[in-house]
Amino acid sequence: QVQLVESGGGSVQAGGSLRLSCTSRGSSLNDYAIGWVRQRPGKQSEGVSCINSSGGNAFSAEFVKGRFTGSRDKAKNAVYLQMDRLKSEDTGMYYCATCWYGVGGYEYKDRGQGTQVTVSS
Repeated sequence: QVQLVESGGGSVQAGGSLRLSCTSRGSSLNDYAIGWVRQRPGKQSEGVSCINSSGGNAFSAEFVKGRFTGSRDKAKNAVYLQMDRLKSEDTGMYYCATCWYGVGGYEYKDRGQGTQVTVSS
């Protein structure tokens, strides 16, 4: 099991940008596909993206295509989510997690503690 730690959240105005980072405690991320899940107020969790272990983008949700870009830096043992053109409806807690393609679509586990993203209109 990998212990993930997110950072980079904050408060921005609509149209602004943030970059979220995901690292791990005491282990390497490099053998895992890592993705992002968000929990918006009053909504169910939504899978945002999944990046495979080689750095290729395996999955991006329709609601973030063209705005959010996932990447990873193996030398830094980190995975990133560059969030551009943020909208108020992107407000929520963002978690990084291991990800894989399951029976019903992309699935996530081993979430970190999350980082809050707040977008004001």
